[in-house]
Amino acid sequence: MNKMSETYQQIARAIDYLNHNFRQQPKLAEVAEQAYLSEYHFQRLFTDWAGVSPKKFLQYLTLDYAKGQLRKGLTLAETADASGLSGTSRLHDLFVTLEGVTPGQFKLAGEGLLLRYGIFDGPFGLYFLAALDEKICKLWFLDESEPVENLVQRLKAEWPGAKIQPDQIALETLARRIFVSGNSEQLRLLVKGSFFQLKVWEALLRIPEGRITSYDQIATAIGMPNASRAVGTAIGNNPIGYLIPCHRVIKKTGLFGNYRWGAVRKTALLGWEAAQTAKTEAY
Repeated sequence: MNKMSETYQQIARAIDYLNHNFRQQPKLAEVAEQAYLSEYHFQRLFTDWAGVSPKKFLQYLTLDYAKGQLRKGLTLAETADASGLSGTSRLHDLFVTLEGVTPGQFKLAGEGLLLRYGIFDGPFGLYFLAALDEKICKLWFLDESEPVENLVQRLKAEWPGAKIQPDQIALETLARRIFVSGNSEQLRLLVKGSFFQLKVWEALLRIPEGRITSYDQIATAIGMPNASRAVGTAIGNNPIGYLIPCHRVIKKTGLFGNYRWGAVRKTALLGWEAAQTAKTEAY
């Protein structure tokens, strides 16, 4: 296992423990034990990873935090405007552009195209990355129970006419730009989906880092307030994790809910982003 993923696994065990025990406000020693580390080393490792102490991070995992975010009641457009014009935080939709495949590409199922893929190490574990030239078409976090070959086969099934080949070196530069806040180079995403799915995924891009919304609010934002269940399905089919931030959508009760790549990873993503945003706004 690569060093970054090994660190994430240690952090994930601690976050899982905090998730289930935050109401008891566990002491540092209890949480450190979950990562098989001393208090000193765990405190340092966690702070290096999250940018804040475990105690501070715990505040971002509470139900009150989630409910407080939802109670602010801003629309996605208002939230983006308020966040994007204050401080130094970047808006997600300025960092990422979303493109649907052309009718010709769809009809030909990728015939004549070359898709490259590779496995990379990130702050939230290993992930599968695939791209057409400089356009990212897949980012799937790896599940230890699913072989990488299964992901390759799924990619081939979606693009049966394309040439699919591993190319770690060609994607290295692209991968280095993904988990970087304040990146001045825009990332381009290429997705295949229905018109409804594209509208949902575009709405997700308008949720700034450190903020969350509900399925109902997404449905309202795309002009279909009664379609929250269909919105949930579209979010569950998100082909590009993290960059299309489906992890920022939670239940209107304030509960974080399920996540395609695991509840612990969703909690880690939300807490990490909240911590980064809090640090930025403090300056």
